[in-house]
Amino acid sequence: MDNFRNFDRQTGFLLPPSVDDWLPESHLARFVAEVIDGFDLRTMIGSYRGSGSAAHHPRMLLGLLVYGYATGVFSSRKLERATYDSVAFRFIAANDHPDHDTIASFRRRFLNEIEALFVQVLLLAREMGVLKMGTIGLDGTKIHANASRHSALSYEHAGKIEAQLKAEVADLMAKAEAADADDIPDGMSIPDELARREERLRKLVEARAKMEARAKERHGRELAEHEAKRAARAAKTAATGKKPGGKPPEPPTEGPLPNDQINLTDEDSRIMPVAGGGFDQCYNAQAAVAAGSLLVVAADVVQAPNDKRQVEPMLDKIGALREELGDPETLLADTGYFSAANVEACKKAGIDPLIAMGRQPHHPPLAERFEEAPPAPENPTPVEAMAHRLKTPDGKKLYALRKHTPEPVFGVIKSALGFRQFSLRGLEKVRGEWSLMTMAWNLKRMFVLAAV
Repeated sequence: MDNFRNFDRQTGFLLPPSVDDWLPESHLARFVAEVIDGFDLRTMIGSYRGSGSAAHHPRMLLGLLVYGYATGVFSSRKLERATYDSVAFRFIAANDHPDHDTIASFRRRFLNEIEALFVQVLLLAREMGVLKMGTIGLDGTKIHANASRHSALSYEHAGKIEAQLKAEVADLMAKAEAADADDIPDGMSIPDELARREERLRKLVEARAKMEARAKERHGRELAEHEAKRAARAAKTAATGKKPGGKPPEPPTEGPLPNDQINLTDEDSRIMPVAGGGFDQCYNAQAAVAAGSLLVVAADVVQAPNDKRQVEPMLDKIGALREELGDPETLLADTGYFSAANVEACKKAGIDPLIAMGRQPHHPPLAERFEEAPPAPENPTPVEAMAHRLKTPDGKKLYALRKHTPEPVFGVIKSALGFRQFSLRGLEKVRGEWSLMTMAWNLKRMFVLAAV
């Protein structure tokens, strides 16, 4: 006699099944749905006209997006497929199946509103007791743009192609006007060839105009910095009576540089160095992470390939949360963020900086690891005070938290979840998508911390 449990795929349910019975009580999908049910989504709901066919509720669509990003499903088509294949997605969608166009349109339409929910998640984490704004680790990572680097053009190369296309258009016009068409190759359609080249010319002219506008903006910024440096040298000369050492600062070059780049697919993205060597079309994603909880408390996306100018903007984002979340005490960052101006900005914001002043060896000698800290300098500048603190045992121990704070977050997001490329294009849109990704990470992390 067979000792197997009976299974039957043909007989229908005697009573309608409840999606609430599909998942165990302790499941991430339940947690995401409960948190989103508590969000204030009146702005999203009020933007629907209420006419035509009934729309999918914003809470359900937002739940699909957040749970998708928390589990490594980012594509709208894959999210649609998951509402059929995955019990967890079926639970969030209440056994409904919004199509991929609806999901993609919702994501594009409400990026700003989704970005505003980032703070609501942090407030909830504070209420749950899993977020403490003590030590904050700041870091950046390169994330690929939704564009190929082969679609990028330099200002100089764009000019060469523009000249080539103009010559080809003139040649095609001459062929079209010629009475004898014997020299026209078989299969060539002159109107089609002309339309193709004129379209490419239009795009190139627009691209060069944008590069010229960028160059004008850059020149204004660099000119202001140049004048500030000259004024500082003049003030130092007046104070000491001696001419400062070194060469005086060179004035910035006006106009586009030959190697200025633009990408025809995503013009806001930039060619950036990537880990492992080489260059690719990327954005620089920033995250400030709370030590211990590993919750992201501030996030941004920038076009600069280095992190030198990102301290003050991130301090502003962290400072905006002080009233609700508390005061951070220490900011940890690697040598890419170091400058005297950044150290002073931290002090001005009431945060003690611990920013590496140079690359640290991975395996320092034993004597160096346990050497006594030098005496504290008298009347130190902010940089000197930080440099001394980095050499003390307490400072070394605190700075060592940096490797265990933002870097694991990036590692999980990029390697475990697979978020290595933005789905959207344009700086403002990828900022919204990065907020969605970090919000999903925070919810997943809160679920783990609450279970501990």
